Amino acid sequence: MGRLIIISNRLPVSVEKGRKGWELKTSVGGLATGLSSFHATGNNLWVGWPGTARESLNRSRSAVQKVLEERRFLPIWLSADEVHAFYYGFSNRTLWPLFHYFPQYAVFEKRFWEGYRAVNLKFAEALYRIATNDDVFWVHDYHLLLLPQFLREEFPTAKIGFFLHIPFPSYELFRTLPWREEILQGMLGADLVGFHTFGYAAHFLDCVHALLGYEHVLGEVVVGERRVRVDAFPMGIDYARFSSSAPDPALAKEVARIRKSGELRVLLSIDRMDYTKGLVERLLAFDEFLSRNPRFKERVVFIMLLVPSRTRVKEYRELKKQVDELIGQINGKHGTVGWTPIRYMYRTLPFQELLALYHAADVLLVTSLRDGMNLVAKEYVASKADGRGMVVLSEFAGASLELPEALVVNPHDVTGLAEAIERALTMSDEEKVHRMRIMQERLRRHDVHHWASSFLRALKESGETKVVPLGPEVRKQLLASFQKSSLRVLFLDYDGTLVPLVSEPQAAKPDRALKALLHRLAVLPGTEVVVVSGRPREVLDAWLGRLPVSLVAEHGGWIRERGQPWRSWGANVDPSWKTKIRPIMEEFAERLPGAFVEEKVFTLALHYRRANPQAAKTLIRELKTTLVELTAHTELQVMEGHKVIEVKAGPFSKGQAVRKWLEGKRWEFILACGDDRTDEDMFRALPKHAWTIKVGQGHTQARFFLPHPRELRRILAALLKP
Repeated sequence: MGRLIIISNRLPVSVEKGRKGWELKTSVGGLATGLSSFHATGNNLWVGWPGTARESLNRSRSAVQKVLEERRFLPIWLSADEVHAFYYGFSNRTLWPLFHYFPQYAVFEKRFWEGYRAVNLKFAEALYRIATNDDVFWVHDYHLLLLPQFLREEFPTAKIGFFLHIPFPSYELFRTLPWREEILQGMLGADLVGFHTFGYAAHFLDCVHALLGYEHVLGEVVVGERRVRVDAFPMGIDYARFSSSAPDPALAKEVARIRKSGELRVLLSIDRMDYTKGLVERLLAFDEFLSRNPRFKERVVFIMLLVPSRTRVKEYRELKKQVDELIGQINGKHGTVGWTPIRYMYRTLPFQELLALYHAADVLLVTSLRDGMNLVAKEYVASKADGRGMVVLSEFAGASLELPEALVVNPHDVTGLAEAIERALTMSDEEKVHRMRIMQERLRRHDVHHWASSFLRALKESGETKVVPLGPEVRKQLLASFQKSSLRVLFLDYDGTLVPLVSEPQAAKPDRALKALLHRLAVLPGTEVVVVSGRPREVLDAWLGRLPVSLVAEHGGWIRERGQPWRSWGANVDPSWKTKIRPIMEEFAERLPGAFVEEKVFTLALHYRRANPQAAKTLIRELKTTLVELTAHTELQVMEGHKVIEVKAGPFSKGQAVRKWLEGKRWEFILACGDDRTDEDMFRALPKHAWTIKVGQGHTQARFFLPHPRELRRILAALLKP
């Protein structure tokens, strides 16, 4: 295995203009900390933008590039126009608000999208020049959602991981994005797609299913011949860095200065100036807390540190104005000559001052309206060596799932938030310490190094291809095996296998070319062609009855051997079961516009190819549960196919049907092709040496894979060539 190549929007160092010229400033963020040890190993590389527009460097760029490359950083130089469209435009005016559930702020401008795509491609092209299939790629965050697929096209066998550091929205929000399919396909270029929580992963899988039609089993999505694993990897912090700083005398002195008096209780919040952080709700709750608890006046102070962010964006400028005005109103309403309720800082702080604030604070307020994780909450918990602190934590922050011992609140409930502040300030030290120790032990075990190691370990194990694509070499072997055999049988499903799936079942009528192809195969010496379908026998008779082929209808309920009449394996099945099942299916079809019920002799089927995918997902799950419970302890079987759910009567299946052709014959060549779950019985019934082919997406027992019915037709046509 080659190098680990870490790719993020920003390098962990920034190029900045200093007194002596251009200088490198090291980042202290969670990502830089978590991956620094991996980057430092061997020849590993970090790729990203150094934070300075290309035009600013002028003639210094080659010298700066050399310094960066010596430290194994590959800079991607972006122009001011590229930064505007890619970063300030699509990344932060389209994706950021939409993914954080603020669609009213999302801007859908084509020029932003084109700039975003161009920069993602620019990252990819830089990697094309220096990377190989042996390298391991780890792509980070919402700025580079298209990059995994760009890399996959150039490095088809490489290990590619992607991690999203912000929430992934629900289907109802994500579907509003005009470029939604391209975004999903871009992410699915990875072997492993990681999120902070299982909820975000579930939203992603919902979107993949609804918009691309890819199903998943236990978080694995089959994309072509690849399996993409989707999983949760909650990001941790550098726990030791925050937990081991308590004995420092300078720190203790700074803490005493912040508190001023041992009687003063300190509330703290640390955020970027961002509308996702619930800043207004937090201030309103503090106002209500002071109004409801006059005994805390002059005994509590709220230190609010806000880091400037995206000051060029209108919504951020308006938010700052609103926050400034609200702080002024609260201080004017509740303050006294010697006491200012809110101490407001609008700037960044160095690490030691930040740490002092953590140590000084009795309570940390995290009121995010939506947050991928929120590492501030974790840093605060780790820093409280004596355990005498408490976190009021939004349930909409990813960290709330790992810190349930905090006071978890709905930040939209201002009164509930004010009550949580009161409870945090009045909680006994014994209870605080008990809660904090549990959270600290959990964070210690699952720190940022554990997060990075877990992801890379999972990436190493993921992407193993179990279904082999039927590429040129395998096709040659199949053709050679067919031509040297004198006794051959071909089991062919119909819908989705010989013809593409269509929304209207009657529109799948075979064309003249397909009929000719099946006829020519069936008249080859020593060759049997069996069309194995879930269709009614009347339809198969009308469409294929004049061909010299054998037919299986209703998933094995009816069999017609070549030249013979139809016979049934379910002649003794009592049809009265339909009177109980049909009304249920019809009720669900009424609730799902576009769905309809089809009745066959041994089967009732609800088709929903024309229905809304998201509505269908919920209702079909409910229908399946209802049908499974209703048919328990009977001979009825509930089956799922492509956009169809069926109830079948009788102890027969496609697997049992194909066994009819296996009995007493020593076929030298067996080919079976199918596209959905009902064909899995057929694949399982065949010997291991059979050529079994899955057509389309999904998990399968078949040995090989083809992407589309037209590919299968080409292979069948090739069998006719001498």
